[in-house]
Amino acid sequence: MSKRTWALIAATLVSIIYGVTFTIAKDVMPKYVQPFGFITMRVGGSVLLFWLISFFGPKEKIAKEDFPRILAAAFFGVALNMLTFFKGLSYTSPIMSAVLMVTTPMIVLVLSAFIMKERMKKRKVLGLLLGLGGTITLILYGKSMVNAPNATLGNLLVFINAVSYGFYLILVKKLMDKYNAFTFVKWIYTFGFILVLPFGWNEFHAINLAIIPMDIFWKIGFVVVFSTFLTYLLNLISMRELKPTTVAVFIYLQPLFATIFAVGLGKDELSLVKLLSAVLIFAGVYLVTQKKK
Repeated sequence: MSKRTWALIAATLVSIIYGVTFTIAKDVMPKYVQPFGFITMRVGGSVLLFWLISFFGPKEKIAKEDFPRILAAAFFGVALNMLTFFKGLSYTSPIMSAVLMVTTPMIVLVLSAFIMKERMKKRKVLGLLLGLGGTITLILYGKSMVNAPNATLGNLLVFINAVSYGFYLILVKKLMDKYNAFTFVKWIYTFGFILVLPFGWNEFHAINLAIIPMDIFWKIGFVVVFSTFLTYLLNLISMRELKPTTVAVFIYLQPLFATIFAVGLGKDELSLVKLLSAVLIFAGVYLVTQKKK
């Protein structure tokens, strides 16, 4: 298999894990752990894992001039990205959150055109629009609407999360071209943890471990190990071979895998709308990920 094929498999795995995470994290928050407290656990646990695995990885030294870029990647990819999404989700409906989150590929396409001078090919634009159409259809017509206590603020925070993740994908691409992923990801998460700690410490400190059942501990472990540690590694592997626009388009697959997982658990049912949405999403991903011969 080619490196590009491995990169596409890695990006697909990220979408599957995130799709499953939505159901799993919902069982943890806010009943047992508050959103910012959960983020502190996610980032803190991942910092330990990244530093542990770095001892077995290649020994590279990061140039001093690259630390500002790593700090910026930590701000956009860990701190601002996670904090705005979790807080936004508590104010608005999950449906609107998901609709706004899938604007990321469009944001990345525009940012890549301005920052990286990447040409906006018609095929890619069509693929992005097909994927966006399929995802919005799946989210709006595949699930029931939920009341939102402060939809305007929530939607704004989730949109900031989407823009933030777009900046992260572009910032980290330059680091990927220069270093091995294990070299700098531990620093991204270390800086990210320092940035997140002032916001999450109180909620983290308020966690009552005595009332948390064993299955919830397993779910917290899944979010730390698979949804955070593993997904960031897989994302970085995929970014070595793929353009930020291509990596971003896999966000469209997340609501699809979330629906498949929910149907498998008997918490949702298949419908014609969901099947048509799936066709649109896969067609969009195919158009964006195909390389011209």
